[in-house]
Amino acid sequence: MTAPALTAPSYDDVRAVTDEVWTTLLGEAAPLIDRLVPVGTPFDSVGVWSAAVTVSGGWEGSVTVELTTYVAGALTTTMLDLPHDAEVSDADVADAVGELVNMLGGNVKSLMPGPSVLSLPSVAAGRAAFSSDAREVARVEATWDGEPVRVTVHNSTGETHR
Repeated sequence: MTAPALTAPSYDDVRAVTDEVWTTLLGEAAPLIDRLVPVGTPFDSVGVWSAAVTVSGGWEGSVTVELTTYVAGALTTTMLDLPHDAEVSDADVADAVGELVNMLGGNVKSLMPGPSVLSLPSVAAGRAAFSSDAREVARVEATWDGEPVRVTVHNSTGETHR
């Protein structure tokens, strides 16, 4: 008997992918720590960067990331191997946040039925807008260095995991 195809990644899968990508980019010195947030709580839209990629093909969905400006800046200086207090441009931050969501999306895509393709990342200073038919299927709420980080996976037909 063949196992049924997954319709959505589980919370555990998304958390594992998030931890792996985070450690790859920022090292093990300051890991992500779980953060308890009531379901439906919006991410503060002030002082935030967000990014999204879509997966199309054998599985249809999207992966989004939301970070405070502080976390986005730290991610950028680490990725560019700059001093922690270095000034970074918005373009550099957009590139770093885009690469983060691209890596997360690629890892989620690899968990799902294929073949599928990953879109280019869409990055915004502020909250990203989501499609009206997007259904949240998994969300990781964490903190890094005391600041909130959110990774969310959406699709239009999947089962929900929290």
